[in-house]
Amino acid sequence: MDQGFLGILKLRIKKGINLAVRDSRASDPYVVITMHEQKLRTRVVEDDCNPEWNDELTLYVKRIDAPIIITVLDKDTFTEDDPMGEVELDIKPLLESVKMTMNTTEDLEEGCVVKAVQPSRNNCLSEESLCKWIDGRFRQEMLLRLNKVERGELLVEIEWNDQGCLGLSNVDL
Repeated sequence: MDQGFLGILKLRIKKGINLAVRDSRASDPYVVITMHEQKLRTRVVEDDCNPEWNDELTLYVKRIDAPIIITVLDKDTFTEDDPMGEVELDIKPLLESVKMTMNTTEDLEEGCVVKAVQPSRNNCLSEESLCKWIDGRFRQEMLLRLNKVERGELLVEIEWNDQGCLGLSNVDL
């Protein structure tokens, strides 16, 4: 499966919170994720500024420095879709957790917190985010504050899997 991929990043776009209104009373939001030539999207949730998608999307990671942009849009029928904010996803804390425990995963207990990431000016976190060992994988749930918009947050979970891929052993983070 290798094909030059460092690993597979699963993104669970869970929900939007207090998203901006772009239609008369609400919005019809959906999420687009772009990285390199990959472009993925969730389904549209109609008439809801607090949508629950719970959609799982998969990115094949070739380079860890490639930006992953998450954009929220309002679906319109007769005009161009309206922007509702965006965020650049920082996967380095999760990848640092993977690298740090690369040869000791058999010693990790279920639910073990490997790293805690605090909100700062350098990330879009609204609150502390934890990198955890769950079901034999590294996962990180993040509440992300949307940029380029008056309000709104996204709850996203990412999961790293490098089985059958090149992995991170030869990558500098």
